Amino acid sequence: MDIAGSLPSPYWWDDVITDTPRAELTTDVDVDVVIVGAGFTGLWCAYYLKQLDPHLSISVVEKRHVGFGASGRNGGWCHAEYPLGYSQLIDDHGRDAAMGHMRALFASVDDVGRIAAREGIECDYSKGGVLAVARSELQGSYAREEVAEATAYGLGPKDIKLLNATEAKAMLNATDVIGGVWHAHGAAIHPAKLAHGLAEVVEGLGVTIYENTEVLEMPPGSVRTSHGTITSPMVVLATEGYSSQLPGRARWIVPLYSLMIATEPLPVDVWEEIGLANRQTFSDYRNLIIYGQRTADGRLAFGGRGAPYHWGSSIDDAFDVNDGVHEELARVLVELFPQLTGRTITHRWGGPLGVPRDWRPSVTVDRAQGSAWAGGYVGDGVNTAHIAGQTLAELITGHDTERTQLPWVNHSWPKWEPEPFRWFGINAGLALAKAADRTEQRTGKHSRKADLGLWLRGRSRRSL
Repeated sequence: MDIAGSLPSPYWWDDVITDTPRAELTTDVDVDVVIVGAGFTGLWCAYYLKQLDPHLSISVVEKRHVGFGASGRNGGWCHAEYPLGYSQLIDDHGRDAAMGHMRALFASVDDVGRIAAREGIECDYSKGGVLAVARSELQGSYAREEVAEATAYGLGPKDIKLLNATEAKAMLNATDVIGGVWHAHGAAIHPAKLAHGLAEVVEGLGVTIYENTEVLEMPPGSVRTSHGTITSPMVVLATEGYSSQLPGRARWIVPLYSLMIATEPLPVDVWEEIGLANRQTFSDYRNLIIYGQRTADGRLAFGGRGAPYHWGSSIDDAFDVNDGVHEELARVLVELFPQLTGRTITHRWGGPLGVPRDWRPSVTVDRAQGSAWAGGYVGDGVNTAHIAGQTLAELITGHDTERTQLPWVNHSWPKWEPEPFRWFGINAGLALAKAADRTEQRTGKHSRKADLGLWLRGRSRRSL
C-alpha cells in the first residue's frame, strides 16, 4: 500500500466541509453561556443546556470550523472506555463509584445512537461492539486477564465475552488471530457527520455558532476574540487538546498526536474475507495502540499512536502528516490483512488529543469564577464527550443527577512538568511502548518496559 498519492486531510471531512462557513463574530455579544470550542463536548453541552432550559441564550465560538479538532478526525469509536481502565477507577474511587461511572458510559453509547436517530443526524451509527483480537499467546493471556477482571466486578457475557480463535476470526479474519475479547458497549460512527449534524440541531434550538473566530483571552466573565468580546456569567472551555494553546494553560493539558489512514472502498469479496459484518471497531493487545473500523461506504479507516510529542505542547497543521508513522500504519494494515496488498490509500491525516498529567478526564464547574470545562479524554472522547457535555449542562443549570455525582466531577489535574522534562518524559514513554512491543513479539513474554510506560501514565497495572 502506497501513501504517496493520498490526500493529506481527514476522510471524514469529505462529506461535511463546504465552501460556505458559518459567520464569524463581528460585534460584542452578551449571553447567558458562552462555549469555546465547537467539537463534541461544546456541542453536546449546548444541546443539553437547551433541553434543560430552552430560554438560555448560548453562543459557541470556534477558531476554525465545527469539528475541526479531534471530534472530526478520530477513529469513529463511540465506546464505553475509561482511559486508565475501570480497575484503576476502582483503585482511585472504590467499587461503587467506579461501577456507577461504567454504567453511565454504557448508557451513553446507546443515548448517542438514540438521539442521532431522533434528531435526524445521519452519522452511520452501528452498534456492533468493540473487538480486541489476540495475535499471540501473550496477547491471549492479556485477553483472559481482561475478562477475568471484568467478571470479578460484575460484568457478564452481555457486556464482555472471551472469544476462542474460531469465534474471533469469524468477526475479524486478521492474520495470526488465536482469540480475543468482544465488548458489547461500542458503536462505529462517522464522527464528522455527528459533529456537523449536532451543530445544525443546536442551531435549530437557537444556539449561535461563530466559526473562524479565535479566542485571544478569557478574563473573568468574558471571552475576548479576534472579532469582538462575548460577555457571559458562565464560560465553558471545550477545547480538549487545543486548551494548551490558551494563555496560562500550557501545562494544564498536553496535545498528543494520533494518526490515521483510509483505504479506497473495498469490494464485497474482500470484506467477506476480512469480516466486520456488524461494523465492529477493532484493535489488538499491543502496547502501541492501533484502532480501526469498517466505514459505512466500505473503506477501512485505521489509525494508531506513534507520532512524537512536539516541544512546548505545540500544535501545527504540518504535524497532521508524518510519513514515517503513516507508512508504518500502512505496513501494519497489510500485515493484518494481506489481501489489502496493492489497494489504494486515499487519505492520511492526524490530529492532537488531550492528555492531562494524571491521564484522568474531568468535568468541572467553578461557580465562583463563572467557568466550566471538560476534557482529558486521552483518545476515548467520542462517547466520553457526550456524557461530559450532558454533565456540564446539568451542573451549570443546577440539576442534581446520577451523572453529577460521578467521580470525575470537579477532578483537579496536576500540572505537567515544564520543558525539557515534559518532552523527554512523554517521548520516553512512547519509545518504551515501541520497545515493549518489539520485545514481546520476539520473546513471547511480558516486557517490563510496558510496565514502566504504564507507570509514567499514572496507571498502576494493566487492566480494562
